[in-house]
Amino acid sequence: MQFPESWLREFCNPELSTQALADLLTMAGMEVEELRPVAPPFAGVVVAQILSAEPHPQADRLRVCQVDAGAASPGGPLQIVCGAPNARPGIRVPLAMVGAQLPPGADGQPFKIGVGKLRGVESHGMLCSAKELGVADDHGGLLELAADAPLGSSIRDWLRLDDTVFTLKLTPNLGHCLSVYGIARELSALTGAPLKTPTFAPVQPVHEQRLPVEVLASDLCGRFSGRVVRGVDTQAKTPAWMVERLARCGQRSVTALVDISNYVMFEYGRPSHIFDLDKIHDKLVVRWGWPGETLKLLNGSTIEVDEQVGVIADAQAVESLAGIMGGDATAVSDDTRNVYVEAAFWWPEAVAGRSRRFNFATDAGHRFERGVDPALTVQHVERITQLILDICGGQAGPMDDQTLALPPATPVTLRAARASKVIGMPVTQTQCADVFRRLGLDFSEVPGCLSVTPPSWRFDLKIEEDLIEEVIRVIGYDKLPTTPPLAPMTARVRAEARRSPFALRRSLAALDYLETINFSFVEARMEQDLGGNADPVRVLNPIAAPLAVMRSTLMGSLVQVLRHNLSRKAPRVRVFEIGRVFVRDPAAADGERAVAGLRQPMRVGGLAWGAAEPAQWGSRERPVDFYDIKGDIEALLAPRRPHFVADSHPALHPGRCARIELQGRAIGHVGELHPRWRLAYELIHAPLLFELDLDAALDTPVPVFAAVSRQQAALRDLALVVNDKVSHDALMASLADDPLILSATLFDVYKPAKAVAGLAADERSLAVRLELLDFDNTLTDGRIDNAVAAAVARVQSACGARLRT
Repeated sequence: MQFPESWLREFCNPELSTQALADLLTMAGMEVEELRPVAPPFAGVVVAQILSAEPHPQADRLRVCQVDAGAASPGGPLQIVCGAPNARPGIRVPLAMVGAQLPPGADGQPFKIGVGKLRGVESHGMLCSAKELGVADDHGGLLELAADAPLGSSIRDWLRLDDTVFTLKLTPNLGHCLSVYGIARELSALTGAPLKTPTFAPVQPVHEQRLPVEVLASDLCGRFSGRVVRGVDTQAKTPAWMVERLARCGQRSVTALVDISNYVMFEYGRPSHIFDLDKIHDKLVVRWGWPGETLKLLNGSTIEVDEQVGVIADAQAVESLAGIMGGDATAVSDDTRNVYVEAAFWWPEAVAGRSRRFNFATDAGHRFERGVDPALTVQHVERITQLILDICGGQAGPMDDQTLALPPATPVTLRAARASKVIGMPVTQTQCADVFRRLGLDFSEVPGCLSVTPPSWRFDLKIEEDLIEEVIRVIGYDKLPTTPPLAPMTARVRAEARRSPFALRRSLAALDYLETINFSFVEARMEQDLGGNADPVRVLNPIAAPLAVMRSTLMGSLVQVLRHNLSRKAPRVRVFEIGRVFVRDPAAADGERAVAGLRQPMRVGGLAWGAAEPAQWGSRERPVDFYDIKGDIEALLAPRRPHFVADSHPALHPGRCARIELQGRAIGHVGELHPRWRLAYELIHAPLLFELDLDAALDTPVPVFAAVSRQQAALRDLALVVNDKVSHDALMASLADDPLILSATLFDVYKPAKAVAGLAADERSLAVRLELLDFDNTLTDGRIDNAVAAAVARVQSACGARLRT
């Protein structure tokens, strides 16, 4: 919500400075996000009129102007050399007098005007553009002022530039503050300053023409008001004061009729719509849409509606998106002569989410989905009508008003004792009653309780806590005592066999990964592709179409991060995330990390793409591969030793994917992105990804003391010929199945390009080093030979291996 301070003070003008006013609004829950002066500081600029503009004798693009500055130039007209293309006799423009200070330039220093010479002709001042004064970005010519601007008066006074634009960041429950009058009403309650309450004198009809309106859906529209205005001049110019106020509210001027509608919306919070009456076929019908109906909107886009979207139609087609945006077919234009002015109460539930469904947002939809006062539709049509007659002329018809269903005024009870307990300081019933009186709330009292009936403009007063918030908001949060909280404190000691998520983050950072944080909701297509999830948990009211479902895997979020970085030419990406996923599970019951039918486990995932190491002179650059990320997982889980078992995953390459097991339990997957998804998501190379259960990653064994052996270990190397189908894990498990064999390590693989003596085409030679140790006794050659022979016999039996000769 953006508005100028001067407009607010027309409704309520407390004796507060601009900063004090901003602080008061912020402390009352209406956060002032920005205070911005309308114009930068400058002085010595007055209104002047160009009397003559003759060509410069030495320059084709310059003109020598004679300028009348009124009382500011008692010596008569001033000679000004100007290069603006629109410098011409008769117009009134800003004149910076000799000695004037203009806004600072690029160097930050104020620009002082003096007597100068341009190509030999003296210039006693400077005619200014809007950009040179800092009031707009237009620098195509001089800023042309109204013909009635008083000569010699300060340009700051004439254009009311000593003003401040307030930008408020309002929470969704403050829909009644989405207007200048709404803010003024709150300000009056906070300060006690008088509120200028508007009066809307009825416009007397001069003809009897009406437009038939049928409201067929009372759950869409609770009240509909409107009237016909004939003979309007749609080419009339919007008054400068209205253009100025709209601009300071962040709204550009369009046409007089559109500007009037927008002006009343900012003034009183009432969105409205003005139809071209002659383009409406027979009547208007307010109803829910029908499947297959289409509508071309004022923004140029064409949408398809259904029974979940409210519309205003005529006898032939849909003409407007109810409470959000009008249609192009009945939009006013320069040829419009007769209009229909509409103001309605649309139920917030009927408007909420519809704009996001069509990927756009409007000021009207923003207000209606928070609630707009249904009691003042007629008064606001009267206000719009009067402005139309004043600016565009015309003849007004009789008012039509249909009331079908309005929000019930359900009383809410406040207990004074409960208010004191929640607020944290003593609050009397008298204080509560005074707050409600200042806010304009009707209430009744019994000892200890107040029953408040919310007014028509307050959609946020539903429960007792809402009233308690109003009490402390008006009394002032600054009145709360600075009392430290008193509560028993019990240290939560983490088990020694478990590290913290922060320690895990540090470990991943030490492995050259950067942390990323993503939304828990993702695109449905990505969840289907990378999670294999045909029935994801859907968001009922998504903030955007690509964020429509809850993720069941972190891999989709990580791939999106990769795409974001690659679009910015990142040469190497290594990221991780610790986050929650959402998995349907009929067996899940309500608990800390689950709700009925849904588990919400924490996961840790990582992605690596690009070079395995940063560019350096010591080694050649090579792309990251499966074994790099496998080593990262082993380092992350050390000293525990995970096992990697060939497996499949919807997101990963079927031949380059492994299930990660720890102590016989599957804790995650690792692998290369599936080629199908690499192409679908337009990636040059496939990234490597992993995802682990966070609980398993946080577990860490407590160190146990082990004495250093007094005996010396013995090493023996074996060259074993095995079939290509024999796995490394099976071979190592068979070799190490002996208490004397401390470890078995593969250190070489020999696979000739073609068959050689002693090796078949489907065989390979594996060089394995055995480390043997007896902690209690010295190993003899005999015991070592027997242990090695037994190991060879085991792999011959289990894996079909033989010693290479």
